[in-house]
Amino acid sequence: MANINLERRAEIGREKRARTRLQLMTAAKALFSKRPWESVTIDELVREAGVAKGTFYSHFNDLEELAAAVADDLINAFDAMIQPERLSISDPILRIAFGCDAFLRQSLSDRSWALLATRMARSHPRVGLLVRGRLSDDLRDALDKSPQAGLTPELGVEMIIGIVLQVAAAIGDRRFDDHHRPEALRCMLAAIGVGRRDAASIVARVARVRGSVPRDILMGGSPAGGSSSATESA
Repeated sequence: MANINLERRAEIGREKRARTRLQLMTAAKALFSKRPWESVTIDELVREAGVAKGTFYSHFNDLEELAAAVADDLINAFDAMIQPERLSISDPILRIAFGCDAFLRQSLSDRSWALLATRMARSHPRVGLLVRGRLSDDLRDALDKSPQAGLTPELGVEMIIGIVLQVAAAIGDRRFDDHHRPEALRCMLAAIGVGRRDAASIVARVARVRGSVPRDILMGGSPAGGSSSATESA
């Protein structure tokens, strides 16, 4: 009986620790969606989370470590969201366009998520490594099949990420809306050497192969207490 009680106590302790960590992560997402994570203080964070300051240090050494955890969570959730459909696409350029479209649609669905994603991607080196690797593989595959003079996978990845993050940031700031999305995809495709007619065809194909994308899968709901729904268009 004593052993059972000890085991149960340990289990309760682990559950409590997991809940507290989730509180800190949720609070961080809410604050990071409003401004750069470097400007957030630990005092603000624990106040948002409703925990004691000492509790923060039992989970993270500093805010940078917390930011890395948020980044990992963001990457893993986004990757999980798009992989089933992405892996069903054989054309590497279409896979790239699909992934970018999914990112922009999520940004339109939840603008506070867009602000968090773009700010974290720009300020923390761990954000985007998995997606960057997938992009590099897809672009390398595409360039093997159809080489573009002067374009390397490394350069192409930087151009794709740069365009998508800039558009997502504009969406988060409410300067862009859904009718900018197809043209943003066409511009991204043009940057990696796809002709305008082919780019228009690829964007139309993305609309056909795209399935339903869960709107709040990445955040478990809007971190800032609300979300904006995007109007569907091609």
